[in-house]
Amino acid sequence: MADKAKEAKKSKINIFAAIGLFIRQIIAELRKVLTPTRKSLFYWFIAVLIFVVLLMVAITALDFGLGKLVFLVFG
Repeated sequence: MADKAKEAKKSKINIFAAIGLFIRQIIAELRKVLTPTRKSLFYWFIAVLIFVVLLMVAITALDFGLGKLVFLVFG
């Protein structure tokens, strides 16, 4: 019976204590975040830019190719 009472007591956590714990955990996680250097930020920008351009080219080619195919099939 004592174990059930302890479990019931643990499950009834004060809402303000839970919010405080949540905020403390957020701050602890944010302290682990590293700010990128200017050099690494530039390289990631270039990588994303190249990826976006390649994706645009692929989608444009698909659109053009499928458009030509539709005109061939349906005249």
